[in-house]
Amino acid sequence: MTTQEPRPAVDAESPTDPVPLMGCPYKSNPYPLYERLREAGPVHRVLFPSGVQAWLVTGYEAAHSALNDDRLGKSHDRGNDRWRARASIMPEPQHSQLQVHLLHQDPPKHTRMRRFVTDAFTPRRIERLRPRFQELADALVDALPETGPADLVTGFAARFPFQVLAEVIGLPGESAARFDRDWGKVVQPVGPTDPGRSRYEARLHGLQSYIAEVVAHKREHRDDDLLSHLVAARDRRELTQEELDSMIFQLLVAGQEPVTNQLTTAMVALFRHPGQLARLRADLGLLPRAVEELLRYDSAFELTTWRFFDRDSDLHGTEVPAGDSVIVSLCAANRDPRRFADPDMLDLDRSPNPHLAFGHGIHFCPGAALARAELQIALGTLLTRLPGLHLAVRDEDIQWIPAVLGRGTDHLPVGYDRRL
Repeated sequence: MTTQEPRPAVDAESPTDPVPLMGCPYKSNPYPLYERLREAGPVHRVLFPSGVQAWLVTGYEAAHSALNDDRLGKSHDRGNDRWRARASIMPEPQHSQLQVHLLHQDPPKHTRMRRFVTDAFTPRRIERLRPRFQELADALVDALPETGPADLVTGFAARFPFQVLAEVIGLPGESAARFDRDWGKVVQPVGPTDPGRSRYEARLHGLQSYIAEVVAHKREHRDDDLLSHLVAARDRRELTQEELDSMIFQLLVAGQEPVTNQLTTAMVALFRHPGQLARLRADLGLLPRAVEELLRYDSAFELTTWRFFDRDSDLHGTEVPAGDSVIVSLCAANRDPRRFADPDMLDLDRSPNPHLAFGHGIHFCPGAALARAELQIALGTLLTRLPGLHLAVRDEDIQWIPAVLGRGTDHLPVGYDRRL
């Protein structure tokens, strides 16, 4: 990590200069920058590594308002040519075939598509599946070395959410075993001239072929599960082929990688607060409230995906041109001192805790109940079965993923006294 890289600054004298959201110091700890942005105002012009410029919403009230603003649409068709030149990097035909999922739809299309997935993720159904999730978590811990060190990501955090997701959506065991986590990186921007472009396109083709195989299997082997229901909806022409493929794409990528990342941010936060970690280990009854605080304190969904006005519009005193991208910083909103007392403190007793880690409004994460259950089970299992669990590298040596919208780490070396 090149800690000598300068942090982006907020220059109130040059409001048109975009603030760069990039570099190792920013990814390792974006909160000082978010604090300066909040203090300077609710909306700022920012620059992403891909060259995309966007309008970033930072404060809690502004973020909450933007997430519920029906003037802001999610469809990529709203993006102007300036945005499209830099942001629409997924090549055709894959862009048209895999990018028409829920995150990129507006009502009434969004309403129609969302109803196909909500029943699979209801809190009541998730509660019924908790014993099975616990079995999966215990089996993964059983496979860890009897004593540390171990990589908590490759040994647990990268595997548990996908195994749970497979159970919830009905992904066949053979198909689940063949899923390559590397395919999830297709959501990380790789421009047409980037040296890694060919590898990016190989991932994309691999994932698309995998989705086609899953659809073919579920069409031949129908069951009472989400994937079978989606395929049946396509066969009844209630979904187009592109909508079906895109929704499976979203389930496979957005349905498990953010939980993996949230597990890593949660564990890092607890390692940095050993007193809170010890307290949670001693009283697992704190887990539901602790999970909410860990979601607020350092969310894996750092930023939302694009939103667009269809005409030049005022956004909290800033004129935003039609088709420019608007992005909400969930992490900045969740550390706003005007909404949360001592926001930089990890407080497992915090209540109420109206964080925005799962978004808000019509695009509130449909898998929120599942993610909460996964986090509670995963943290409880790790703290109970790995006594003495601690970080096995220096805090400054943690390598944070360079993803534009998310926070997390691909490796988290840990030590522990023994495996129970």
